Amino acid sequence: MIIAFVDEMRDQGFAVESICRVLREQGCQVAARTYRAWRQPTRPVAERTISDALVMDTVRDLAWTTDAQGRRRLSPEGLYGRRKMTALVRRRLPSATPGSVDRAMRALGLSGIRRSKGVRTTIPAKDGRRARDLLDRNFTAAAPNCTWVMDFTYVRAWSGWVYVAFVVDVFAQRIMAWHAASTKDVDLVMTPIRMATWQREREGHPVQPGQLIGHADAGSQYTAVKFTEHLDLEGIRPSIGSVGDAYDNALMECVIGLYKNECVRTTVFHDGPYRSVHDVEYATAGWVDWYNQRRLHSSLGYLTPAEFEHAHYAALNREPEPV
Repeated sequence: MIIAFVDEMRDQGFAVESICRVLREQGCQVAARTYRAWRQPTRPVAERTISDALVMDTVRDLAWTTDAQGRRRLSPEGLYGRRKMTALVRRRLPSATPGSVDRAMRALGLSGIRRSKGVRTTIPAKDGRRARDLLDRNFTAAAPNCTWVMDFTYVRAWSGWVYVAFVVDVFAQRIMAWHAASTKDVDLVMTPIRMATWQREREGHPVQPGQLIGHADAGSQYTAVKFTEHLDLEGIRPSIGSVGDAYDNALMECVIGLYKNECVRTTVFHDGPYRSVHDVEYATAGWVDWYNQRRLHSSLGYLTPAEFEHAHYAALNREPEPV
């Protein structure tokens, strides 16, 4: 259609460059050399054109999915920015370049989700007594079950506030357990600890008494006697950061920020608003499964937490090579 229009204008005496300039001013992005290439059907297609088309098809397949009703909707991978999308595309097309992925994302209207700033407060225990900080902002671990970080956040629903607590293993940044409730009592933070220790035992890697640090902020739930006694029974060494200092629990704040940005503030994991705690649980379950099993983490070399942990245990259980 564009070729026919340009041909018609050329017959009236207008130059190709002038015609294309007017078309671009009207929103039709076409260059003179593009028109001349279209007029030569026997000319071979450029390698970049072919590679860009392959990358665009791959990005389109990764960024959208089809639900049970046959509707196309944005997938969790559609939230990626250019760097993570490039790493994901390269799993299928190793020759894909960041530039080709960037062009494909711009053409498809994808820009990646950006984290917004929020205000969060910690309510300290009244007596001010708590365990000392055993991490000193060192959020690294040599192996799983060395350091767990814990915290909870707020989600607004029609029925009121919903509180979601998480336990994350520092080694692979894997979410070991989570729990949602309509109240923020001590059971809110104790339940995911029980689930995490049960999960590790179920996987054949139980927590060894005295070797695991459980780090949290100075919230009253984490300094409660009931919670501290439970940690002692499980053989977990308590560690508490300072009040009002997000850096003392930075990794957990980062995970919660991702949860708010990728799960709560989008409709990828739940259609429409959150009406009750059940809606929050449904969305959180889908996000945690994606986070652990499919989400690429730049700090892990663009591996998922599950892949990173699997590689660690595979290296430990490697069979000796024959001499």
